[in-house]
Amino acid sequence: MDFLWSPWRYTYVSSAGGDDRCVFCLRESKDEDRLILHRARWNFVIMNLYPYTSGHLMVAPYAHVGSLESLDSDQMSEMMTLTRHSVGILGRVYHPEGFNLGMNLGACAGAGVRDHIHFHVVPRWCGDVNFMTSTGETRVLPEDLHSTYQKLKPLFV
Repeated sequence: MDFLWSPWRYTYVSSAGGDDRCVFCLRESKDEDRLILHRARWNFVIMNLYPYTSGHLMVAPYAHVGSLESLDSDQMSEMMTLTRHSVGILGRVYHPEGFNLGMNLGACAGAGVRDHIHFHVVPRWCGDVNFMTSTGETRVLPEDLHSTYQKLKPLFV
């Protein structure tokens, strides 16, 4: 039997439900420690700690809100501008064949963080969902998060 080791997930798995702090509102760490790639006026770009694919980013407002209606037009406009900018950077760095973009609003829609909206930017390649993901419920990423951060950080200006 083969084993795939993902020790970085232990903290997440062992603390499920144990921490009620919002992952987008934590302020005690440096941007690199939190994988924040860019800060704008109302939103920031952050890498997903548990990505679906290499380069999986999220755009989140600083405001702790759980609905789109809670953001004003400037905040929403900036969120979309940062999403477009993220797609451009990921396209240049990773050359994906497509992207999944979107939000999961509410627990029944799959929102892991229900009370702080965030927009996912997920690069996709034909065949990136194979038996490991669909049957084994395991994702295999070819690059560690720190390497991804180092590639992307200089491009968010």
